[in-house]
Amino acid sequence: MKINEYFISGIDTDCGKTYITGLLAKQLKESGVNVITSKLVQTGCVGVAEDIIEHRRLMEIDLFPEDIEGTTCPFVFTFPASPHLATEIDKRTIDFKKIRASQKELCTNYELVLAEGAGGLMVPITENYLTIDYIKEYNLPLILVSSSKLGSINHTLLSIELCLQYGVNLHTVIYNQMPGDDMIIASESFAYFKRYLDKCSPNTQLVHGDNLNTIELDF
Repeated sequence: MKINEYFISGIDTDCGKTYITGLLAKQLKESGVNVITSKLVQTGCVGVAEDIIEHRRLMEIDLFPEDIEGTTCPFVFTFPASPHLATEIDKRTIDFKKIRASQKELCTNYELVLAEGAGGLMVPITENYLTIDYIKEYNLPLILVSSSKLGSINHTLLSIELCLQYGVNLHTVIYNQMPGDDMIIASESFAYFKRYLDKCSPNTQLVHGDNLNTIELDF
């Protein structure tokens, strides 16, 4: 079955998922794939979503027309907080039909769409609807970004267990080796994640962030 929309989330904020999304898109583009990135919801800015701008910088290309039109991120909120709070402060609502219509348009015009979430899997998009609910509802294969910082084992395992609980297709875990403060921790954490996935989610790929070309996507 052809899949051309993947969701990219992280174990927490600042784990590097925007960086990984942009670099993965760059890698795919250079291999000949007609790829575009999108952003579920952006908070803390105005105009074109700042994460979309960062994706394009990493891809070393200009903004797409879809970026300027808002198709790649239909909802941008000014307050830097989880979407459920940002919408309340801006006195606006999120229309999921509009988001899905935008994603459908992108999927029609591109071979592959990499959709980046806001924060981690349990971030509330609305009061009663979490990021993991969105991934589950639309049956999106998930690429989860982990990191080498202290505490990442706990956050990563909790995220994996949540995917198992929700029945989400955890397609790939990408181990972002930044910030790389302690190479012993970084090395052992990666080895531990491999052992854990082999036992609990054997169909999930585990790759280093500097080996993005090894990720196998079905598109």
